[in-house]
Amino acid sequence: MAMEFDFADMFDVRAIGRQRDRRRASRSISWSDDERQLVATYTFGPFSRELRIACERSDSQPLWKEGRIVFQLELAPKQRWHTCLRWLPITQPGVVGTTLDCHALERSPEAEQVRSGHVSLATENGSVQLAWDRAVMDMESLHLVDPDHPDDVVPAAGTPWFLTLFGRDSLVTSMQAMIGSPELARGTLARLAALQATRDDPERDMEPGKILHEIRHGEIAELGILPFQPYYGTHDATSLFVVQLAHSYEWTADRDLLVRYLPAAEAAMAWIDGYGDRDGDGFQEYATRSSKGFYNQSWKDAWDAIPDERGDQARLPLALCELQGYAYDAKLRLAQIYEVLDRDEDAARLRAEAHRLFVASNPGHCLMSGIVPRERARRVAYRLLAEDMWSGWGIRTLSADHPAYNPFSYHTGTIWPHDNATIASGFARYGLRTEAARVAFGLFDAATAFAANRLPELFSGLPRTYDDFPVQYLGANVPQAWAASAIFRLVTVMCGIHARRESGRSRIYLNPALPDWLPELTLRQIRAGTGLLSVHFAPNETEVLHNTTGYEVVFGPPAARSSQVEEALGR
Repeated sequence: MAMEFDFADMFDVRAIGRQRDRRRASRSISWSDDERQLVATYTFGPFSRELRIACERSDSQPLWKEGRIVFQLELAPKQRWHTCLRWLPITQPGVVGTTLDCHALERSPEAEQVRSGHVSLATENGSVQLAWDRAVMDMESLHLVDPDHPDDVVPAAGTPWFLTLFGRDSLVTSMQAMIGSPELARGTLARLAALQATRDDPERDMEPGKILHEIRHGEIAELGILPFQPYYGTHDATSLFVVQLAHSYEWTADRDLLVRYLPAAEAAMAWIDGYGDRDGDGFQEYATRSSKGFYNQSWKDAWDAIPDERGDQARLPLALCELQGYAYDAKLRLAQIYEVLDRDEDAARLRAEAHRLFVASNPGHCLMSGIVPRERARRVAYRLLAEDMWSGWGIRTLSADHPAYNPFSYHTGTIWPHDNATIASGFARYGLRTEAARVAFGLFDAATAFAANRLPELFSGLPRTYDDFPVQYLGANVPQAWAASAIFRLVTVMCGIHARRESGRSRIYLNPALPDWLPELTLRQIRAGTGLLSVHFAPNETEVLHNTTGYEVVFGPPAARSSQVEEALGR
């Protein structure tokens, strides 16, 4: 086994931030025959890392020769030989990382699913079944645990580029995965609240109350070459934090959760009303202050993600319409939290503020937030499903008719599964269930065409023809958390599953609208409250198989969340 080490930072691998001479770094390699272990070390100024490669359960003595771990063996016919190489990183002095051992690889995917306790799906539609099972395994593989906070499990954004805690990505992922992994939501809230900004730092785009964009612990971040310890250059994560807190309460009925994170939610709302509205005009907008920060600070955060009508880079500050939807949703959600905590006057104040933000917008994220007037929702849906936006596999990030359209660009023409799942959720919110199913069908078809039935982070926006296949974006994260959890959201949307806390009672609403291509399915171990729910969905019949959640099951749709605002406006 040939071994070489350079300890390159992830930003080095991506050719970002190479602003130091690594030739001055110190590297060493040592081998121990007794421990059957190779130790490689790297030091650059105050930064140091260590990697141990341990040979375990080896049927012959390993040797270290000329940069290789060598095993000498003689095998008779039918004889087996085995060794296990464990990759053990050390990022803190004296703390050896862990990896799976050989026995872990002997477990079947089915056993892993039972072990994880994740919600399971059974259907005769092979595309949906395989995509769901793969999403479950991918989500398990992307769990992160901070050694200093072992009770807080969070979803890493994706492999290989984004194996860390993000603000927006971790919040969206944990909301999409709520029916099976509420612990991700709890962990995400805990870590983001602990890292919420308390001071102003322009170079990190940091302002009091703001939720971080991402945190890194590698060499470039620790040496301060890039401002990622943590970096706060995202606008939407702060609103989504408030939305996630209310969403978590609906699925857990845990009032203590609201009490614990209310100060963080109120600090987030103060940021939304202050720093988030840079010019005081009532709308949310962003503009980077950091010399090394992100130009764009929405989920489409590539430098060229927001072009103007000519195809040129739009100028800062930018007031994107989905940011208004997130802020609107956050105000209504915080109002709900205040009502639970018997603060009715504060709830009324937040609803009044939401009324003033109720504007006309067209992207599907605004449908999801409920900020689009109902009489305009169908026009929004039809526009998103028009030929220049709908590829056949999914909805593009930019119209094929736009001057800046590029089907292979990160944010100006490609298809993102989480974006499409969000839009499908918005369609369903306004009763456009057929349109939502169309989006789901395209994505499940795409998953079937990709390796291991796994949706990547994003793929090409090329139009679908009768004999082609979707093309993965070069450099996409695979697996990626919000692409995997998008599968859960699509199924939840088609099954019409909602959890609500209303008048002191916990309810789960079941309002399925399954399409012809998915006429029947069973979901088991849906997690809500302190128990589990299992449901069988079939044509003209929905049967509760098991319910220990303490929630009342209601057949039919919940009341639309935006109705209070619309009624107040006389719509």
